[in-house]
Amino acid sequence: MERKFFKKTPLALGLSALLAALQGSPALAQQGQDAGERELELVEVTGSHIKRAQMDGPSPVASLNAEDIAATGVTDLIGLFTKLPISGQGTFSTQANSSDDTANGGSSVSLRGLGADSTLILVNGRRVSVSPFAKNIDTSFVDINNIPLAAIERVDVLKDGASATYGSDAIAGVINIILRDDFDGVELSGKVGGTSAGGGSESNLSMVWGNVTDNSSHTVIVDYFNREETLYADRDYARSANQAALRPDDPFATDFRSSAGIPGTIALASDPTVRLADTFGNDVCAPEDIDAANNLCRYDYAPFMSMVPSTERVSFNYLGRYTVTDRVEAFAEISGQNSKTTVKGAGSPSFNELFMSGDNPNHPFADMPTHPFYGQDLTMRRRTVDIGNRRKEVDSDYFRSVLGLEGELGSSWNWEAAYSYIKSDAVERGVDGFPNSRRVQEAIDSGLWDPFEPSSNSAEALAYIETTTTRVGKSTTRSVDAQFSGPLLSMPSGDLMLAIGAEHRQDSISDNPDDQFLRGDIFGTEATQANGSRDNTAVFAELAVPVLETLELQVAARHEDYSDFGTTTDPKVSFLWSPLDSVSFRGSWGTAFRAPSLSQLGLGRTDESPNLVDSIRCEAVGNINKACEPQEYTAVFAGNPDLGPEESESYNLGMIVNLDEQLLLTVDYYSYDIENIIDSDTQYVFSNLGSDPEVVVRLPSADPNDPGEVVTIYDSFQNIGDLSTSGIDLDLRYNLDTDYGSFGFSYVMNYMLEYEELRPAADGGTRINREAGDYELPELRWTTAMDWSRDNVSARVAVNFIDSFAQDAAVAQPGMGDIDSMTTVDTTVNYFGFESVTVTLGVTNLFDEEPPMDYADFMGFTPSVHSGQGRFAYLSSTYKF
Repeated sequence: MERKFFKKTPLALGLSALLAALQGSPALAQQGQDAGERELELVEVTGSHIKRAQMDGPSPVASLNAEDIAATGVTDLIGLFTKLPISGQGTFSTQANSSDDTANGGSSVSLRGLGADSTLILVNGRRVSVSPFAKNIDTSFVDINNIPLAAIERVDVLKDGASATYGSDAIAGVINIILRDDFDGVELSGKVGGTSAGGGSESNLSMVWGNVTDNSSHTVIVDYFNREETLYADRDYARSANQAALRPDDPFATDFRSSAGIPGTIALASDPTVRLADTFGNDVCAPEDIDAANNLCRYDYAPFMSMVPSTERVSFNYLGRYTVTDRVEAFAEISGQNSKTTVKGAGSPSFNELFMSGDNPNHPFADMPTHPFYGQDLTMRRRTVDIGNRRKEVDSDYFRSVLGLEGELGSSWNWEAAYSYIKSDAVERGVDGFPNSRRVQEAIDSGLWDPFEPSSNSAEALAYIETTTTRVGKSTTRSVDAQFSGPLLSMPSGDLMLAIGAEHRQDSISDNPDDQFLRGDIFGTEATQANGSRDNTAVFAELAVPVLETLELQVAARHEDYSDFGTTTDPKVSFLWSPLDSVSFRGSWGTAFRAPSLSQLGLGRTDESPNLVDSIRCEAVGNINKACEPQEYTAVFAGNPDLGPEESESYNLGMIVNLDEQLLLTVDYYSYDIENIIDSDTQYVFSNLGSDPEVVVRLPSADPNDPGEVVTIYDSFQNIGDLSTSGIDLDLRYNLDTDYGSFGFSYVMNYMLEYEELRPAADGGTRINREAGDYELPELRWTTAMDWSRDNVSARVAVNFIDSFAQDAAVAQPGMGDIDSMTTVDTTVNYFGFESVTVTLGVTNLFDEEPPMDYADFMGFTPSVHSGQGRFAYLSSTYKF
C-alpha cells in the first residue's frame, strides 16, 4: 500500500489557516507549496467515514497542527482549548482543584458551553475511556491531560452535532486528536517557564524518534512534564477568603472566611444557634477572627489552598505500521502515561458534628458554675488545624492500545477493522489533615483530645484522631469496529460514495472510597462512589452524493443499542455548495444524544459541599449565621437508574469566501435544541423543599419561627430540563507580503445569540434558570492577532478577549456591576538561524492582567472562565536531526 498523506486545500483550511496565522506558525507560508508536492490519496476526514482526496467537507471542521499549537505557548491541551473562542462554560482545567474536588488532576473541554460530557473526544478517530473520577461527582469526561503535546500531529474540531457519525456524547461537537505518525529522524524539545507573581513554574522535555522504510514505519514519543503548585496565597486578589478586607473600598466584597475556626465556636447541643466564639482558657480565637455579629470564630482557609496543584506527568506513545501484503497494512497504537498530582487545602472543618457531654473532664466551663453553658452538653464548629492542613495525592495511570488492519477491496474500496482496549486507573490518597470523626468523638468522650485547648493535646491524641483516606477508580473501554467505504455507483457529477460499519463497545467504571467514607466517618471533604457497566452495539451508514459538480450532499445515520436504557437512531443531512471558485456555502441538520453516564446511573451515596442560600430560614428569621448568603452545606447525592438520554436537534449554516488565498472568511450560524438534560438543581430543591424533613435535615431550634440549621440536603439526578443555544462563528484572515516581510492578520470570534436553560418552577411550570450573559456565560469571545516573518525570524502578538457577564444571581445586589470583560496579550518571537534548531521566547498575558472581580466565591474571580496564572514567560527550543 502507498503511504497516506493529508492535504489541506484552500477551502478546507477554514479556521485552521486563520489560527495558523493567529498563532504565528513559521510553517504557514510553506503549507500550500508543501501540500501540493505531497502525494494525494483518499483519507478519512473528521466528521465523515467516507474517504476523500481532500479535507473539504460539508461539516465545519477547524484544524490546528503541531506548529500552530506550539506557537500559542501552551504546555498542555487544556491550555490550548481555553484560548479558543468556541470553548465555553463547563471547560475545566486543574485550576481551582481543591481538597473538595472530585476530579483532581483532570481537565476537559466544553464546546459551545454545553458541557464536557456533551463534547466527544476521540484519538485517531476512536473513542477513549473516560476518567474514573467524574467532575462535580457526575460529569463524565475524557481527561485530555493524558495526551502530551509532543505526540500530536493535529487537532480537528468538528463544530456541529455528530451522533449520526460517532454516537453518544457528540451533541456539541467532536474533538479528534490525531497523533504523530510516519516520523523519520529524531526530534528533541525542551521548555522552561514561570509566572511573575510566583508559583506555577513549568518544565517540559520530549523526544520523538521515528523510522520509515518501504514496508513499515515506527514512531516513538517520550514526554516529561512538571508544573509546580500555585497557591491562592500567591495572588494578591485571592490570598485571603476575607475579600472585604482585601477590598476595603468595595461595598459588595464579602467575608468568606469559614464559620469553623480554631479553636472554634462553642454552641449548645440542644440549640446550636446559641453559641459564642471560644475565648476561654489558654487557647482562644484570635481577635481578628471573632465575628461578634454572629458569635463565631472564623477561619481564613484561602492561603493554604491550591489554586493550581503541582503535577508531574510521564508519557509514552508508539505508533507503527507494517505492510502485510501490497493490499493489506497492519497498524498499532500504544500509549501510556503516569500522572502525579498533589492538592492542598486547609485543615478539615466540622460543623456541629462533634459533641461534648456536660460532665466531660475537658468541659471549658467546668470551673464556671455561673456561666449559662455550665454543665450543658455542647457541640462545636471547629477546624482540625492541629493535625495539619489537608493534602491529597492522586496517582493516575492511562493505557491505550489499538491493533488493526486496513486494506483495499478491488480498485476503489477501502476497509478497516480494529480492536481497542483503553484503561484509566487512579488512586487518590488523603495523606495529611484528615480526621476520622468516629475516633475524634471517642477521643473527646474519653478526655484524650480536648477540642477547645489544641495546644494541650499530645502527639498520641493527634495520631489517634488522624487517618489516611483512599479512593480507587478504574475505567475501561473495549471495542471492536469495522467499516467499508467506496464508490457505490457512477453519477454524472462524480461517484456516489458509501460508507458502512459497525462497532461493539463495552464500558465499565468503578469509583470506590474506603470504608471510612462509606460509614460517614470522614468530615470536611467530598468523596464519590459509583459503579456500573454497559454494552453498546452500533451500525452506521453514510452517503456522499454529488448532486451537481458544485453541490455535494452528505446523508448519515447511526443506530445504537444500549444494554441499560434501550435504542436510539440519529440521522444527519449536510451539504456543500460552491457556486463560484471563491465562494462556498455549507449547512447541516441532525439529531444527537448523550447517554446517561455510568456515574449518573450508578452513583452510590456521595457527599458534596455546594455553596447554597438557605432561603427558607432567611425568610423566617433573617440573616442569622448568614442564612441569606451563600455558604457550604452538606448535600448527599445518589444515582438514578431510571434516567433517559439527553436528545438534541441542531443545524448549522455557513459561508466560506476565499480570494486568492490572500483573504479568507468563514462565517457560520449554529443552533442547538437539547431536551431532557440530565442535571441536578440542589438550590431549587433546597429552596422549594427545604421544610420537608425527608429532603432537608435540620437541627432543632428553641425559636418556633426558626426552622433550624441545616445538617443534610438529599438530592439526585433527573432529566430535569431543556436548553436552546444559537450563535455565530466568524473566522477572518488576511495575508500580505511586503519587502519588510510577510504579515498575517486574523480575527476569530464566537458570539452567543441565545442561551436559554429551562428548569422546573415551583408552580409546576418552567423557569429560565440561565441565559446568555448570565453568570459564567459571556456572550462574546474573540482572539485577534498579527504575525510577521522574515528570513530567520518570526514574531506574533495576539489579543484575547472575554466579554463581561452577570454576577451570580445568588449574590447579586442592586448597584453591583457585572463581572468585567478581560483582555490579555500573548507574544512570541522565533529564531530559525541555527542549523536544525528552533528557539522560541514567549510571554502569555504580557501585561499581567488580573482576572475581574467575582463576588460569588472566596478567590475573588471566576476560575471556570478566567485564568489566575498571570504573566507567564517561557523559553523553548527544538532540535531535529
